[in-house]
Amino acid sequence: MVQVMDSLLSLPTSPLFTLNPHTSSATASTSVSFSLQPPTQFPPEPPEPNLRRPNSIKSSPKPKPKPKIPSNPLKNLSTTTTTTSNNNPFRVSAPAGTTSTSASTTHSLASKLRLSSKLFPPPPLLQDTQEETQVSEPEAPSPEPENPEKFRQEGKIFVGNLPNWIKKHEVAEFFRQFGPIKDVILIKAHNETHRNAGFGFVIYGGPPPLPEKSALKAVEFDGVEFHGRILTVKLDDGTRLKGKAEERARWVEGYGGEDCNNKSKWHQEREGSRGLFRKVLESEPENWQKVVTAFERINKPSRREFGLMVNYYARRGDMHRARETFERMRARGIEPTSHVYTNLIHAYAVGRDMEEALSCVRKMREEGIEMTLVTYSILVGGFAKVGNSEAADDWFEEAKQRHTPLNAIIYGNIIYAHCQTCNMERAEALVREMEEEGIDAPIDIYHTMMDGYTMIGNEEKCLIVFERLKECGFTPTVISYGCLINLYSKIGKVSEALEVSKMMECAGIKHNMKTYSMLINGYLKLKDWANAFAIFEDLVNDGLKPDVVLYNNMIRAFCGMGNMVRAIHTVKEMQKERHRPTTRTFMPIIHGFARAGEMRRALEVFDMMRRSGCIPTVHTFNALILGLTEKRQMEKAVEILDEMTLAGITPNGHTYTTIMHGYASLGDTGKAFEYFTKLRNEGLELDVYTYEALLKACCKSGRMQSALAVTKEMAAQNIPRNTFVYNILIDGWARRGDVWEAADLMQQMKQEGVQPDIHTYTSFINACCKAGDMLRATQTIQEMDTIGVKPNVKTYTTLIHGWARASLPEKALKCFEEMKLAGLKPDKAVYHCLMTSLLSRATVAEAYIYSGLLSVCREMIVSGLTVDMGTAVHWSRCLRKIERTGGELTEALQKTFPPDWNSYHTIATNSDSDTDDEDESDDEDNDVYLANVTDGDDDLSDEYLNTLW
Repeated sequence: MVQVMDSLLSLPTSPLFTLNPHTSSATASTSVSFSLQPPTQFPPEPPEPNLRRPNSIKSSPKPKPKPKIPSNPLKNLSTTTTTTSNNNPFRVSAPAGTTSTSASTTHSLASKLRLSSKLFPPPPLLQDTQEETQVSEPEAPSPEPENPEKFRQEGKIFVGNLPNWIKKHEVAEFFRQFGPIKDVILIKAHNETHRNAGFGFVIYGGPPPLPEKSALKAVEFDGVEFHGRILTVKLDDGTRLKGKAEERARWVEGYGGEDCNNKSKWHQEREGSRGLFRKVLESEPENWQKVVTAFERINKPSRREFGLMVNYYARRGDMHRARETFERMRARGIEPTSHVYTNLIHAYAVGRDMEEALSCVRKMREEGIEMTLVTYSILVGGFAKVGNSEAADDWFEEAKQRHTPLNAIIYGNIIYAHCQTCNMERAEALVREMEEEGIDAPIDIYHTMMDGYTMIGNEEKCLIVFERLKECGFTPTVISYGCLINLYSKIGKVSEALEVSKMMECAGIKHNMKTYSMLINGYLKLKDWANAFAIFEDLVNDGLKPDVVLYNNMIRAFCGMGNMVRAIHTVKEMQKERHRPTTRTFMPIIHGFARAGEMRRALEVFDMMRRSGCIPTVHTFNALILGLTEKRQMEKAVEILDEMTLAGITPNGHTYTTIMHGYASLGDTGKAFEYFTKLRNEGLELDVYTYEALLKACCKSGRMQSALAVTKEMAAQNIPRNTFVYNILIDGWARRGDVWEAADLMQQMKQEGVQPDIHTYTSFINACCKAGDMLRATQTIQEMDTIGVKPNVKTYTTLIHGWARASLPEKALKCFEEMKLAGLKPDKAVYHCLMTSLLSRATVAEAYIYSGLLSVCREMIVSGLTVDMGTAVHWSRCLRKIERTGGELTEALQKTFPPDWNSYHTIATNSDSDTDDEDESDDEDNDVYLANVTDGDDDLSDEYLNTLW
């Protein structure tokens, strides 16, 4: 070997070993040789930029000389053929023993490839008489070339001479006769990506050795005719994969960078537009016009750019443009990958169109694309948003089978799905499962659990999660405090919500629009309009600009106050701030005018809504109907229902339920059941509110057996009885004075875990008072105090009426004083009930009762209360029993009579004709006046209104 190297170094320097691009030969080698000394002739000029090799290199034919036998043994090395990398011109030639390649092969290869480098000239073509040798340094011997067979994939065949218009499924259908096909690869044309280059590869699948056998069977059909073409079918030799491997290796070694600075102008512009697009996408994602413009400037976007654009539309929830971009990519002949499909599924999930998302999943499976864990996570999250926890569970279980271990994101989505459906037991089980798998819960899962407990009103567990969040080292954020504020606002503890607000401010966390909206909603629920406006002023002082949701809440507040003019002014102010009103903006105003009986104004606002670009919906018409039913104007409500049908809007379940509630308030059971039949015949969903309307109609009319039949049908439909249902039933039995049935319902309520509220206890106390069982009524008050339910004005009114019926006026006066000590302000119903009961049973001898009457009468005068004419006539009759010739009580009480009382004063002459059952008529008068005290109609309307809005 030393002798060989010495002979190599002793070779004379001659032009033979210089790089001369102008020397050509018919039998030139493809290897490049360099001399150890600089050449004697001038170096060649580099080619002009953006030049390509000609499609063919023709040289004048010359007679092929006989090869000479070289005396130097290294001469044999120069006749071998090696593959030289375009990026590395110093590639060492292959050892002896390999076959040589002719010049025609070299020229054919050169015609297909671009210039590999603009800094180096093309390889020389040398005469056979002066064969080249490639000199390498002793410390870097030439490596052995890798055999292409090493890169060959079993079951893979090459298919040539395909029609340019052929599609994958057609090729797969033809070659499937030889075995199961795993994949078909069609090489796309360079300029026309919607057409293929005329060749491709078919990869057979199945357990070994089935793929290889299938490939061998297919090769036997080489030369078969396919769509008018004679196909070339042969086993893949691994050349393509070998080239990819070498290219990858060169880039890893760092040689690939030499080519980066020598790209063509077209490639440079394309790379520049790609970089600009990614930069805009990262820095200005909110400027969608700029993002779209940057994308459109890319000449021939790749799969990466199309995928980024689909993902961008997905994050914006624009599923239609995401689909359009996806189809544009496919039209260019770029096959989607799992990543692109996942982005498209994400777009449909954000847009809550899960049917289209599932169609994308089916398409993925048809094309043999594997679903990733991210795809499953998006599907679970999408079904969670639409409230379909069962479908979310199915996809979650499939993800567990196909991908292990799972991550915190998919666990967070499935926990969110069950929290949205108030299935907190399942959510807790999933949290335990996640912790057993060793997955640490992020702070978002804590917030999800807190929100779930807020939805079911579980204050204790919500606070436990909040404390656990801090114990795990997380710092509470505005979302953490917002969950607590939302909890207390929903359960009516707005004072507690304000304390949480102060805690948040002490922690240095500022309110955002959502936390302010939660506080305002809490006050709106309590109908505390003044504090709601105070929170709104704090929001404005903090520099926050109200959004559409906040404006809608303030409009609700003005409508609740009855200030409809200010509500309309707020709509105009909202439009000045360039906020577009929605149907929710106008619904409270329409409902407010309809409730006040001002149908003309309600229809004017209806037209105003149309002029603002809002299309009337079924909810808008429902607001009109609801206002009319609350005023008991059922004929006009039915007319609006007919107009709604003429406008092409189909009534929904809420529409018919509202009509049923209206007829139920009138006690018209026949009409209520008529619309119930319509609702069921049209295939609409029957919910608890529908059955509440039926029960209300039955109980109002005293048909308690029909009410029991309705409850049995509810059980058959698997609709549980809630607090409102029990309140209606207890009130129905209370009207009949059946305290035993009412007590039985109270017991069932506790057994089923339904928590009684203030209306439940008030109705039960009314049943006790009707039955004369004041002992049980007193025990019920004590039970309320034990569980923390405070009596309200209606409760005290019912008790006062009960004590008066029991001929214990001193107890009634004592109850009245207790109500004032509890901080409750008596209303007109309380004064009417108390005065009527005391006047009908008081005598001159009862000094305590007389002084009590005077005290109550003075309070009415101070409060400015005036009774109606019927009440004044009745009280005047009772006064003649106490003060036949007039007196201090008569003088004081007449100040509460209506102004035109004197014109009716002559009725006193007929007062001697009073009947013996006057006390009973007094009780009936009180019963009529108290008819709506224990119904809870207003609360039911508010609850039902929330379902509409």
